[in-house]
Amino acid sequence: MTSRVLFRVDGLLTEAAGARPVLGLDTSSAIATFAIVSDSKITASIERPAASHGAALPGAVDEILRDAGIVMRDLGAIAVGVGPGSFTGLRIGLSYAKGIAMATGCSMAGVPSFDAIALAALEHSNAPLGASICAIADARKGEAYFALYRVVGDGLEKVIEESVAPLERMASQIGDGVLFAGDAMAMRAAGLQRSRGLNAAFTELGMLKLRGGCVAAIGAAQIPRAEGARAAALEPMYVRTAEATFKPNVKQMAENKVEGVWSKERKSSFDSI
Repeated sequence: MTSRVLFRVDGLLTEAAGARPVLGLDTSSAIATFAIVSDSKITASIERPAASHGAALPGAVDEILRDAGIVMRDLGAIAVGVGPGSFTGLRIGLSYAKGIAMATGCSMAGVPSFDAIALAALEHSNAPLGASICAIADARKGEAYFALYRVVGDGLEKVIEESVAPLERMASQIGDGVLFAGDAMAMRAAGLQRSRGLNAAFTELGMLKLRGGCVAAIGAAQIPRAEGARAAALEPMYVRTAEATFKPNVKQMAENKVEGVWSKERKSSFDSI
């Protein structure tokens, strides 16, 4: 989806110069973010706390289009955050984005949500060369999704790809002097590092006002590089298996010699969702 080197926002916008407007949206967290990139700048950006992403999406997209002074048919591409994060939020956001792409015929780009978080944290903090930024999110069950980036001359280099691990194990891989950026797990991770005598800071999602703009800018830069994707080919980046897994009825399988309570037909239906 993206290269291991992630350029700063102004560099991404320069790459996308001359492109038609790009809508960026990310529903991987409890705070949905939306932005429009056009004419080599971020022309509109909003965030909306979303108890129900499905209910909030249409109104938020209408609002961001109005703020940018465009209509849906003006879009040249839609960039969508593909995770990791909330399984439900990812599926809803990606499905909605695919619907827009199919209805308008515009291009589509999948953007790792942590790339946008880390880039927004860099712009917010102006971290120096060599500093580390860890994008992080609560994965439940005492685990964290995370990815680690290092500040380089052009922007960020991804050092550790998106992963999931118990918080203690994740912290042992990160080291000293890290800026954690993400949901409430960012504060917990920074606190854990400090308790070990290490330097750490954190920035929560609500402070990362450029996050939506970063999704749109990363996606806008993908299109001229021919890195866009067919809508049907884009899938969420879950990192770990969704919890809607099959628990076989062992007794029934032994007695009836069938696949269990999950028939082949049901399995095929689930896999196609």
